[in-house]
Amino acid sequence: MMNVFCKTLLASALASATLASAYAAEPLTVYGKLNVTAQSNDEKGDATTTIQSNASRFGVKGNFELSSSLEAFYTVEYEVDTGAATSDNFKARNQFVGLKGAFGSFSVGRNDTLLKISQGNVDQFNDLSGDLKSLFKGDNRLGQTATYLSPSISGFVFGATYAAEGDADQQGQDGFSLAAMYGDAKLKKSPIYAAIAYDSDVKGYEILRASVQGKIADLTLGGMYQQQEETYKNALPVTTDSVNGYLFSAAYDIDAVTLKAQYQDMEDKGDSWSVGADYELAKPTKVFAFYTNRSLEASTDDDKYIGVGLEHKF
Repeated sequence: MMNVFCKTLLASALASATLASAYAAEPLTVYGKLNVTAQSNDEKGDATTTIQSNASRFGVKGNFELSSSLEAFYTVEYEVDTGAATSDNFKARNQFVGLKGAFGSFSVGRNDTLLKISQGNVDQFNDLSGDLKSLFKGDNRLGQTATYLSPSISGFVFGATYAAEGDADQQGQDGFSLAAMYGDAKLKKSPIYAAIAYDSDVKGYEILRASVQGKIADLTLGGMYQQQEETYKNALPVTTDSVNGYLFSAAYDIDAVTLKAQYQDMEDKGDSWSVGADYELAKPTKVFAFYTNRSLEASTDDDKYIGVGLEHKF
């Protein structure tokens, strides 16, 4: 049923985007990307060859001018798993509606938390096997959220996400995700981006995360520090010690090639390092290769991932 619904949604969005709209102030954008890799995954000493999708997605978004000072906006996005065992391969991603004005923006629905948003582009292997979420908690997208983002104040943006206790992942608790961010996460409008964020009882964890990334000529350097502590499990409070982790990343552009490297460590869990390269064929299309080695304290064998892939954005 979900597969039929998503196909209908995509067809409707494509049709709407190609027809002249009666409402010039209500643009509709269809967007997405396909990221597929051929890779070998060696986990716990067992190697498997896969052709897998890495958070491929499509969505529609738009806005509507309600007045000279108020605008409505929305996003409906789905993940598409091209390698799924069945054709029913859609999964909900960000899906929200909101209002925007001089006060900033306010939205409700399914959304990334502010702690997740605050990392910017520090993770050079996002969505791949070297994704920081393999060792760090906090990369959460919750179904029942309300999010506020302030307008930019001298380059600073402040935000908060409220996660309702009715969300199935919230362990029966209200949660809050707060962040203060400075600069442009894409490093186009500013040479540096920095953020500090805090989760309180979000998906059963209390997390403090600090991220920074900067660019000098063709070299981009990034870093992250995280402290995390589990507070609820199976809807019951738990008492655990907080653990610390850190991440360092680097990328270097040589014409159409970007060389990348990343190291990550989380106390009492393990460490991971990744290297890779992207080759830009055109602005929306790239080919890439990567290698990730993850050493977990709970396992005697390192997990190893090597892959080559193609990504196209639309």
